[in-house]
Amino acid sequence: MEYNISIRKTLDIVTESLRPSVKTTLWLLKIMLPISLAVRVLQHLGVIAWCAQWLDPVFQYLGLPGASAIAFLTGASVTTYACIAVMLSMALTLRQATIITIMVLICHALPLECAVVKKVGSKPFRMAFIRIVGAFLAALYLNLVLPEMNAPFCGVVQTLEVPSLSTVLEEWAMSSVRLSFMIFGIIWALMIIQRLMDRLGLMGKLVKPLEPIMIFFGLPRHSAYLWLVGNVLGISYGSAAMIDLEETGKITREEADEVNYHLVMNHSMLEDTMVFASLGVSAFWILSTRMLFAFLVVWGKKMIKLIHNS
Repeated sequence: MEYNISIRKTLDIVTESLRPSVKTTLWLLKIMLPISLAVRVLQHLGVIAWCAQWLDPVFQYLGLPGASAIAFLTGASVTTYACIAVMLSMALTLRQATIITIMVLICHALPLECAVVKKVGSKPFRMAFIRIVGAFLAALYLNLVLPEMNAPFCGVVQTLEVPSLSTVLEEWAMSSVRLSFMIFGIIWALMIIQRLMDRLGLMGKLVKPLEPIMIFFGLPRHSAYLWLVGNVLGISYGSAAMIDLEETGKITREEADEVNYHLVMNHSMLEDTMVFASLGVSAFWILSTRMLFAFLVVWGKKMIKLIHNS
């Protein structure tokens, strides 16, 4: 089969991708911006730190200092980068930092990402429950299997300055503008790529070599593209791709929901792994733990369904 497409058809694809890209971007921003503003204000007012006090005893059983609950709640409510800022303000060993890292990578930005997965057919409270439970079970697992790693995390403790509320709002506004353009650019590019691959007949070629991986993880055979997008770019952009494929009839909501059970445990592998590995956290423990729990969640769901139907 010859893979070529005329410039005219390519321009048509670029043009036809514009409208759904704008629509999806506006939908994402309508969710993202209010949630991010609310969380930043709550963080500034000390509400998150207050909530963390109740988790102190639990975290001590996970091999972590009680104060690390602040880092976890910050990541769970905002982003992994906000969690890193808190972690750098604490005196942590590399072992402790590894456990917190896995907890936050499994369970971060919950308000935003649960609202996003709802759009593609997944139940947000169920996904939130799975991620929270998965984060604590992963921490228990790592506390059992991790060797002693007494080297300090990043070797230095930084002091966090508490900004004024006006500074918080100003930073939120500026970051929101940058985020809006970035989201639109990524979604538009994704939709163009999807349509080009479909016109060139490459979707099937992409799926075939990845079928064994999909089968291993208990996912639909033809979900390889969604799996790749979610693992490279994360849940929000992965959901944008799912919505487009749902609307064009390429996948069903049930299939998208199945992929989400994997992605809530294991997504954005490239960026997340590179960021934390640059700070000294082992890429092996990041990747192996997230893949293990993604495997367990999907197959566990299948086993429960099988038992329930029998």
